Amino acid sequence: MSDALLKTPLYPLHLDAGAKMVPFANYSMPVQYALGVKKEHLHCRSQAGLFDVSHMGQLRLHGVNAAAELEKLVPVDIVDLPVGKQRYALFTNPNGGLMDDLMVTNYGDHLYVVVNAACKAQDIEHLQQNLSDGVTVELLDDRALLALQGPLAAEVLAQLNPKVNEMVFMDSAYLTLAGVECMVSRSGYTGEDGFEISVPAVSAQALAAKLVADSRVEWIGLGARDSLRLECGLCLYGHDIDATTTPIEASLIWAISPARRRGGARAGGFPGDAVILEQVETKQVSRKRVGLLGQSKAPVREGTKLFDQQDNEVGIVTSGTYGPTKEAPVAMAYLTQEMAKLGNEVFAEVRGKKLPMTVEKMPFVPQRYYRG
Repeated sequence: MSDALLKTPLYPLHLDAGAKMVPFANYSMPVQYALGVKKEHLHCRSQAGLFDVSHMGQLRLHGVNAAAELEKLVPVDIVDLPVGKQRYALFTNPNGGLMDDLMVTNYGDHLYVVVNAACKAQDIEHLQQNLSDGVTVELLDDRALLALQGPLAAEVLAQLNPKVNEMVFMDSAYLTLAGVECMVSRSGYTGEDGFEISVPAVSAQALAAKLVADSRVEWIGLGARDSLRLECGLCLYGHDIDATTTPIEASLIWAISPARRRGGARAGGFPGDAVILEQVETKQVSRKRVGLLGQSKAPVREGTKLFDQQDNEVGIVTSGTYGPTKEAPVAMAYLTQEMAKLGNEVFAEVRGKKLPMTVEKMPFVPQRYYRG
């Protein structure tokens, strides 16, 4: 293992738990534990799983105009985001492409922002260059980030603070857990109910150990994190979306807030607005992100080319694996707009064979966010 790899505050716990560590976004991260990827995946779907996501970038934006300034960089309503609520957002570039996806929380006197690990430095620079002098960007590099996910997550976390039971999906609050003030949101990246917990790094090991000591909780690595999010139709930046992909091509039109669309209260005003808003209105794009369900047992991996029945190349797979809950190969892909219709059959070229796959609505398994 290269000494150059960064380590999260929970690194010793992963080693103690028998994790297989791999390089990921310049960090040494657990890809799986003794249970193995499939059992970790199924445990998270049935009970509760604990993920170390401390490699993500955590930021605070300070300043009275922070919301209005951030709104200039995203096609999302930040100005009217209620205090104590979180929202999914997208950094766009002048061509309408996606620089990153992120989560934004309004904590009243500041905004709390979580960005992808691989994009952390780029995003901080983007913010510092484009926000007005009245807004400051604080990097929270002294905090860890945990995700407790699964149908029993609320029961487990309520033992440390029953106030979590009052939260619904996308609620956020400062809560004391095991004697430590944490930032807690009812959200996650698995499609299950659950929480993301920002905790001071010095207290992270104690909190994580307390959570995983519960018999209902197992450590979950990057392998199962990927299969869980893919089954629930959630994009992975740098794979399913990137700087060449517009939100409409990526089937993320729902993430363009009504207030920022043509005719909205604060229409446009973000990078690439002309391209994006034209696509919102016309729905005309050359390619579209879709879900694919395999008709054989063989998983179809990222980079696999896709063909129609006449053997014309019509797209490419951006994420693919075997879905343990769906009990079938699942994938995300970009297809030509003509081929992207539900029920269409395409063929994935795997080791010289053409494997049939069907365009299917995502998520492949139901999302179970708690909405009250």
